[in-house]
Amino acid sequence: MTRDLRGNVTRLGLMALPVAFFAVFFAWPVVSIVDRGLRPDGGWELGRVGETLSRPDILDVLGFTLWQALASTLLTLLVALPGAYVFARFDFPGKGVLRAVVTVPFVLPTVLVGTAFLALVGRNGLTDELWGLRLDTSVWAILLAHVFFNYAVVVRTVGGLWSQLDPRQEEAARVLGASRWTAWRTVTLPALGPSVASAALMVFLFTFTSFGVVQILGGDAYSTLEAEIYRQTARLLDLPTAAVLTLVQFAAVGAILAVHARTVRRRETALRLVAPERTARVPRGTGQWALLAGVLLSVALLILLPLGVLVERSFAGPDGYGLRYYRALGSLDESGTFLVPPLEAIGNSLRYALAATGIAVLIGGLAAAALTRRAGRLTRGFDALLMLPLGVSAVTVGFGFLITLDEPPFDLRASWILVPLAQALVGVPFVVRTMLPVLRAVDERLREAAAVLGASPWRAWREVDLPLVRRALLIAAGFAFAVSLGEFGATVFIARPDSPTLPVAVARLLGRPGELNYGQAMALSTILMVVCAVSLLLLERLRTDRTSGEF
Repeated sequence: MTRDLRGNVTRLGLMALPVAFFAVFFAWPVVSIVDRGLRPDGGWELGRVGETLSRPDILDVLGFTLWQALASTLLTLLVALPGAYVFARFDFPGKGVLRAVVTVPFVLPTVLVGTAFLALVGRNGLTDELWGLRLDTSVWAILLAHVFFNYAVVVRTVGGLWSQLDPRQEEAARVLGASRWTAWRTVTLPALGPSVASAALMVFLFTFTSFGVVQILGGDAYSTLEAEIYRQTARLLDLPTAAVLTLVQFAAVGAILAVHARTVRRRETALRLVAPERTARVPRGTGQWALLAGVLLSVALLILLPLGVLVERSFAGPDGYGLRYYRALGSLDESGTFLVPPLEAIGNSLRYALAATGIAVLIGGLAAAALTRRAGRLTRGFDALLMLPLGVSAVTVGFGFLITLDEPPFDLRASWILVPLAQALVGVPFVVRTMLPVLRAVDERLREAAAVLGASPWRAWREVDLPLVRRALLIAAGFAFAVSLGEFGATVFIARPDSPTLPVAVARLLGRPGELNYGQAMALSTILMVVCAVSLLLLERLRTDRTSGEF
């Protein structure tokens, strides 16, 4: 009884700082937006909900948001599931490097993803037409960009589990007379089902709340819920409409996360797992080599080609290839786009991302430690709270920062720390999801033995947990750094004009006409891509097969 009480006190202590962090820097800004939009004069104007949701333009936005999320999810599964199988079951030269390459798009800023496809199918792009279909003026550019961005979600989530499924179970069904298709359908598919559902839900979540990709590629023709919240807030200053749309998105994201949590619990059911090294083999036969070649070709066309065109456009000037656009980043032009040379955005982004990483590791580490304790309703609710920033409108959070953090004791609007705080909100879920499986794998008896010997909870964590989770902690920090570097939705509101981040600088350059602005956007995007790619390659060296199935 005493040990259970001590455990509950320890869990509540670990949860205190993360809960306070999310209350001040997430819940408060979101609630403030809703409050100002639906209660402007002190009384609730709930009639605005019905009025807003009955407007034809808003219904079109809601319909397109749902349609493009479903289409993007199905297309991503169709393209990425063969890749998940190849990475799980085949052994071929360069597999580790290629796995890191396909993960790079996931940590790239969505603005950069949109920019890469703009370089591919937009003005002066490599191709703006495919089989007679205009890509730069159709929704296909958005859908393909979403596949590019989410490919790694399916490969990592499904492929990580697939690589550890014991193939002897399927072989036993074959021995009993089942065909290859029947054996796969009755043995492997049920085991993979929760993992596929989990990946599909995560892809749906990311595409349902898509902002940067739609902002760059959609223009005025296509708008998702997130992009419409930005338009209503930043351009039209229509807070009531923005508040209603925020509530709709919040409800939708909550439902998605609830379903996702249920699929994760199903995924944790007992399975016969083996080391990935025992399941991967060199491809055999024409069919398997053809499948490998097809996956490599799809990776080359879908992932490497957009990134390659982006790099090529950063060097291609009117007088041939050169460093003109890169040199221009170090000086101000007369358009007034920036108060400082665009090159300073690199240093700003690195400083902000480092600070955000420290905050995310602290908050996420404490949260992960609390979640390793015995699961209950409180713990599950806390886990859901930590995931909400991945789906709730970053635009709402960013604008909420401006209208809430302007009075003591949180008068931060003029402080540089505001940007790292917003970026850390996105980084915390990645820290938790990376560290939690490893923390749960630590034998509880080691902690109990340390406590019996007189160690305090802090010393027990330092002496027992930390040596075992150091690698996972470094990986979590790397992911937090990468996603902080690319955060755009909230940062676009709160980054000061004299201290822009890389994604904000890219968006500003793309929003200005002229060949020089476009070329500088390509150059800045290339620099950002290189930084993210280097971070991912370093993470790949740190990763172990025990953590490869998690994000």
